[in-house]
Amino acid sequence: LIYIFIFMYGTMVMRSVIEEKTNRIVEIIISSVKPFELMLGKIISVALVGLSQFAMWIILGFVFLLIANGFISTDIDVTNLNANEAVLSSEIGSSLMALPIKSLTFVFLIYFLAGYLLYGSLFAAIGSASDQETDSQQFIVPITIPLIVSFVLVQVVIDNPHGGLAYWLSMIPFTSPIIMIARIPFGVPLHELLLSISLLIAGFLLTTWVAAKIYRVGILMYGKKISYKELWKWLKYKD
Repeated sequence: LIYIFIFMYGTMVMRSVIEEKTNRIVEIIISSVKPFELMLGKIISVALVGLSQFAMWIILGFVFLLIANGFISTDIDVTNLNANEAVLSSEIGSSLMALPIKSLTFVFLIYFLAGYLLYGSLFAAIGSASDQETDSQQFIVPITIPLIVSFVLVQVVIDNPHGGLAYWLSMIPFTSPIIMIARIPFGVPLHELLLSISLLIAGFLLTTWVAAKIYRVGILMYGKKISYKELWKWLKYKD
């Protein structure tokens, strides 16, 4: 779920930047605000949309749990069920109520926000360096590879949530939003969780700094196909 959210909202940011750049609207906006402020405002506005949708998911999920607990509970009348059905119903009800819903929701929110901000800034930079969406494909692939790898390795992490692979992937900022969420239900030491969150926030700050340097130049660059070499030059421009 977090993979879909990050990719979906990151793409929204990129398309919005490309649209403003293509329509030359950004030239008017830049006269009033700094490029960094414009980029950050766009990222945050989309994040608020995501949080609104996430809040709806929480409400619907809570309602679902209440309904499920009403139908499948440990107090169910077992007179109409055989022994196996009664045991199964009891186990399902107990499992639903035993889920650490509050902690999962809180951690999911942190990793969604930090992960989105990390990737959202990069998607904004890609949008500023592209005149149209087809031009952005060469830059999107390297950025999305960590997300795809994380998604593919989730089952491996679930099979061994405390192994070395799971640990290191949950520490790397580009993979931790997905991998750490997969590890949480199996119990993660507090120091590992705090370290992972700290590294993710540090990664977000770094990517925002890099994206801002690309954004301020690329947002006013038209009619030129940008290469990685050109992006490197933009990063070396002094403020």
